[in-house]
Order: sequence, then structure tokens, then C-alpha cells
Amino acid sequence: MKPIDDYITTREIKQQPWLWEKTMEIIQEKSGAIEEFLNKVSSGNKPRIIFTGAGSSSYVGETVAPYLGSHWDRVESIPTTDIITSPQSYLSSDSPTLLISCARSGNSPESVETVRLANRFVKDIYHLVLTCNPEGSLARTAREDPDSLLLLMPEESNDQGFAMTGSFTTMVLASILIFGPYTPEEMAPGVHWMRQVSERILQEKWEEIEKLASEDFDRAIFLGTAPFLGLAREAALKLLELTAGKVVASSDSYLGFRHGPKSVVNKETIIFAFLSGENHPRRYERDLLQELAGEETAKITALYSGSWPEVEELADHSFGLGEPPQEIFLLFPYILIAQVLAVVKSRLMEINPDDPSPEGSLNRVVKGVEIYSLEQEG
Repeated sequence: MKPIDDYITTREIKQQPWLWEKTMEIIQEKSGAIEEFLNKVSSGNKPRIIFTGAGSSSYVGETVAPYLGSHWDRVESIPTTDIITSPQSYLSSDSPTLLISCARSGNSPESVETVRLANRFVKDIYHLVLTCNPEGSLARTAREDPDSLLLLMPEESNDQGFAMTGSFTTMVLASILIFGPYTPEEMAPGVHWMRQVSERILQEKWEEIEKLASEDFDRAIFLGTAPFLGLAREAALKLLELTAGKVVASSDSYLGFRHGPKSVVNKETIIFAFLSGENHPRRYERDLLQELAGEETAKITALYSGSWPEVEELADHSFGLGEPPQEIFLLFPYILIAQVLAVVKSRLMEINPDDPSPEGSLNRVVKGVEIYSLEQEG
């Protein structure tokens, strides 16, 4: 197979650190339009905020919602794949709603249908579209709607590889900068930190990640708390996708893992611990790692901030990333390491990471979804 740097997916993973700086610049440039739009949305009752998307795009919302929940009264993440099958279960006509559609292409049938259903079922509805494709259906619709705001991610974030990488991380960052409690200017030191740390990972830790990927495992569990749980789901999906399902990857919370899912662990299992930056959740996270290490079954890889000798002792592999200005910035080097692991493991298994499903059972933009009208539609 060709060198790993010749794959589109590898190049798109490696370009992310400067894409994050570019994303911050876009949000800063659009700050006036964003403020005007949010003031309009919040002019009456505080809105219900729904992040939506499918696959990796839905994990954008799952990742950021716990962080944003302390700043907004009602922040939820509901996949488009759930909304279109039962819109009455998720869309309320009584609540002013801001629907945030996250999408790489903006052409998936579920995303397009979710916008249509929201317009039908919600009386007071606004749309914010975060997308990487200026020509997608969501982008075109948003341009024509006075109650919509279109925010395009950097052109280079429109991943051409199979898996979402830069598209995911730029939409996560944009969401944090738009809806978080701090201005982009106040967040700038954190964005610079995560770029520097991630560039150092790409330069200095690649061989260590290759060594990790070369270990004999066919099961992987990603663990996380609050925003890191949504990130764990995305990390698991990346490894599952790029290895064409040959590595069965899943995700869970630290406490939830004991309640049944832990039964999957065997000698061919590797556990990735996305550790929090705050002391309270760290206590629970440490306890589970101690339990797993004591059982001497699965291999443990720990990702954490600062110095944590106790965890280094427990883990077979560890990545200490220094101290970020805020915990939320750990999301980005964490997922970068997971993406590198996935693309390296894919190549080691002689799979093409740019096209891991050549038989066509999976596609870059989902195909084969038929949208059905509700029975009561006239």
C-alpha cells in the first residue's frame, strides 16, 4: 500500500490545527451577524436549543451540549435520524426553538427532512446551519430564509475522505465559540494552546501512536464524562469506520461501563480513557481504571491533562498533554490522537482509509434513505 501521508484522510487529520485558528477567525468576523441573530432568537422567551445531525455530525451536539448547558437553560442534542422517524416525540409547537443543523455536506436526506419537519411542527422556529459545503441543500435553504443564519466552516474542512475529521472538529469549535460563556477573543489563548499541543502530537507522538495501533486488539472501548462522552462516541465511530468494522469499537461513561457493557472486555480489548480536567469526575474515572488495571485483562490507554503519575502507573500507554486554559480545549488533542490511531490501524490492516467500504455498503454521504410523509399530511 502507498505511504500513509499519501492518503487524503491523513492529510485532512494533519491540517486540523491551523483549521481551528481559521475557524476562530471566521467566528470573529461574523460576530456582529451572530449577535444580531441570537438577539432576535432570544427576544421573547428563552429558546430551546437543539443540536442535530447524523453520525459524526450528531456527535458535535453530544460533545458540546454538556458544556453549553451551564450557560443556556435548554440545550439538547437529538439526531436527525431520530427526529424524522418520530417528529412529534421531539418537536414541540409550544417552545421557541433554535435548531442547529450540523453537517459536512448538508445534503443528507435526514438533515433536509428535519429542517422541513421543524418548520411544520414548531410555531416559533429559527435555524442556524453549521456546514462545510457552501453548495449543499442546507446552505442553499438557509440563504433564502430570513429566520436562518448560515455559518460556513473553512473550505478545507469539507473533508474529501470517507471519514469526518476536520469537519467534526471545526463544527465543535464553532459551537463552543458561538454559544459558550466566553467571547472568541477570550477563548483565543485556548485555541492557540490546542493548536500547539496538537502540532506537537503530530510531530513527536506519531510513532508512539503507531506502536499502540500495532498491538493485537479487535475490540476498543472509549470512555468519557460529560463532553468527553460525546467525544468518545465520535472516536469509537472513527476507529470502527476506518477499520471497516474489523475492530469493533464502542463508547460509554465510566460509571455506566460497569452496568453490563464491561462484559465485552477480553484479552483482545483496548480501553481508551478520555480523562476529565476537573477533580470531581476524575475520582470516579480513576476508580474504574484501578479496577480494570487490577483485573489485568484489557490494555489501557489514558489521555489526560497535567501530570498524573497514578494514572501513568495504571495505564499501558499514556498521553499527558499539559494544562489547557480551560478543560474544554482538551477535546481537540484527544480526538486528534484517536483519529491518528484510526488511520494508522486502518493501514496496518491493509484497508484503504479513504475508501474503507469499496463494496459500497457505506458512502461518504448516506444513500438509500427514503423519506416517508406522515399519514396526516394533506
